[in-house]
Amino acid sequence: MEDSGSFRQVVAGALEKVGYEVIQAIDGLDACEKLDGRKIGLIVCDINMPRMDGLTFVERVKSTNYKFTPILMLTTEGQQATKDKGRALGVRGWIIKPFQPATLVQAVEKLYQG
Repeated sequence: MEDSGSFRQVVAGALEKVGYEVIQAIDGLDACEKLDGRKIGLIVCDINMPRMDGLTFVERVKSTNYKFTPILMLTTEGQQATKDKGRALGVRGWIIKPFQPATLVQAVEKLYQG
């Protein structure tokens, strides 16, 4: 999930190009609404979003039926304290923006539970 529409398109395009189905959300609240019981193999999330930030979203996800779904942060936030907090909440991977689409695809392939 990502609040920038153009950035969401770049991420979705990179993943769809290699065969992944992508469900887009504009922020944490929107993403929570889309966690409706269907199988989701991986969540790609930003930290800085309106209405519900990424770390709050991770905390919420890990208290639901999706608690075992891997989460990959794709964010500008690279401070070690933030990464440590994310990992403590259950984040399994971290990519700092800007990024190369191939790097994203490699990380997704490592974490995806299809």
